[in-house]
Amino acid sequence: MGAVERNGYRFEPEYSVIEQNGAIHVYHQGEFVEEVKFSFSGKYPEFDQIEALIDSYCEQNGI
Repeated sequence: MGAVERNGYRFEPEYSVIEQNGAIHVYHQGEFVEEVKFSFSGKYPEFDQIEALIDSYCEQNGI
């Protein structure tokens, strides 16, 4: 699962299968902005779950 770019922001997901959690690191123009944590079940988080988190973040922050 690679990075997603939206309006000058870059969202880089990473996750731990063992701990069943992950984070999306948010960058704007190369600068770290914040980390959005999430949890999941199964072998890996579904791409749709990552997209929904990014969409929600963008909506809440006017991106």
